[in-house]
Amino acid sequence: MIEDQVRSDFERARQKAFIRDLVSAVNGRPNDLIPFHELRNRLSPEGESYRGMQTVPVSQIVGSMDRFQDFDRTFLPRHKNTRGRWTNIDRAYYQDVRLPPIQLYKVGEIYFVKDGNHRVSVARERGVEFIDAEVIEGHVRVPLSSRMSTPELLLQAEYAEFLRRTDLDRLQPEHDIRPTALGRYDVIVGQIEQHRAWLSSIWDRQATMAEAVNDWYTYIYMPIIQIARDRGVLEQFPHLSESDIYLWVMNHRHVLGEREGHDVGPKESANDYAELMTQPLGVGDRMMGLLGADSPRSPDAAVEAKRRARLKRWPRPRGGRTDAGRGSRKPDAG
Repeated sequence: MIEDQVRSDFERARQKAFIRDLVSAVNGRPNDLIPFHELRNRLSPEGESYRGMQTVPVSQIVGSMDRFQDFDRTFLPRHKNTRGRWTNIDRAYYQDVRLPPIQLYKVGEIYFVKDGNHRVSVARERGVEFIDAEVIEGHVRVPLSSRMSTPELLLQAEYAEFLRRTDLDRLQPEHDIRPTALGRYDVIVGQIEQHRAWLSSIWDRQATMAEAVNDWYTYIYMPIIQIARDRGVLEQFPHLSESDIYLWVMNHRHVLGEREGHDVGPKESANDYAELMTQPLGVGDRMMGLLGADSPRSPDAAVEAKRRARLKRWPRPRGGRTDAGRGSRKPDAG
């Protein structure tokens, strides 16, 4: 009797997984467990703590360290090769056998299974709300919630790593640097590192990361953002963030520098970009792709010529032109 029931339970769970995968294919929403390595590749926890034995909400277990291909986002079994272990655990429930605790890794408010994937799967299928687990926690600065989609979680993980590397949340608590696509935090960190190298060259000493972050934020990032706000650029692209616009302006600045043969500077680039983006769509036809695959388009040659005539060389405090130095007023060394 029990054997028939556990076989039926497994087939029903697999059928649910199949249907959920079909729905996922139609609506484009991921139905996969989050691979731990996808998160770990994007952030380095700021220390770990052994939390010992805890009772954990099953709904907050969203990923796995090594069995993420065997189960869907709700830990339903996808493959026949999980049958043996799955039915053994299901049978233990019918026989009131006490199972050992699972092992979890916690980041924010979400958990990844280190050992016990099948136990989580059976528990969820049976409607169990809490499960005993041995927990290790990795500490991060931002919230990570099971209510987030996979792209949202990965983007939040990149934000956590960005804060760890820059300390921007402590140096500039009012900041709102939140790009909307994966990989853009790394681009910003690269620009800050380049700025740090330039500061070191003009100060004749090694600039600290904190000095570079503060100087970049004050003299490059915020002037560009303020111009974008004043000129209404964000109104043209309500689905984007200010940080997305900043990155487009920096790309635009690079393009202008290549064309003009000198660095135009952050404010001039931002004003030029704002003029371009707030023109009526019919003016210049805004050729798609100038600033990236997802960016707005550039004007035609006639409008371009008028704009370029107004661009001036950006004065540097001292020293030669370097890629690392674009965009900083020379602050006081103290």
